[in-house]
Amino acid sequence: MPLVCEFLGIKIYMYWDDHTPPHFHARYGNDKALISINDAVVIKGSLPSRQLKLVLAWCELHEKELLDNWESAKQHGDIHRIDPLA
Repeated sequence: MPLVCEFLGIKIYMYWDDHTPPHFHARYGNDKALISINDAVVIKGSLPSRQLKLVLAWCELHEKELLDNWESAKQHGDIHRIDPLA
C-alpha cells in the first residue's frame, strides 16, 4: 500500500484497484480510518478528533490530486506523493 503523504504523525495510504467510493486510508498510531475523497468524511474507523480535523482539511485542499491518484490506482498506475499540511 503506497504512502501518499505523512504529516504530524499521520500517514495517508492508497491501495491499487481498491473498492469504491474513492477513498484513502489514514493512520495515526493504532487508529485507522477510511476517508471519502469526494465528501471528506469518515467511511469506516476513527481517528482522534484533532488528527481527524487535520486529515479532513488536508483532503479538501488536495481533492483533485487525491482523485487523480485514485484514477491512476484503478489502472494499476503510479500513485504520487502529495504535499503535507504546511
